[in-house]
Amino acid sequence: MVDKEKVEKIIERIRSQLKMDGGDVELVEITDEGIVKVRLQGHCVGCIHAQETLKYGIERAIKQFVPDIKSVVSV
Repeated sequence: MVDKEKVEKIIERIRSQLKMDGGDVELVEITDEGIVKVRLQGHCVGCIHAQETLKYGIERAIKQFVPDIKSVVSV
């Protein structure tokens, strides 16, 4: 079982960096399979770097502290 509180704390830390650029991220769901579903918001929506932010920023940070997570996807 994935620790949702840990994931939320990591997202909260990431959120401050995203907000500096006018973006944001919302945790939507964590599946039983270890998939974290998030919704990018603000300037992140439609940004050409959104996929990079998702994989190399958000996913990397979450997986570092919650190794049970398989991937992070945007919904």
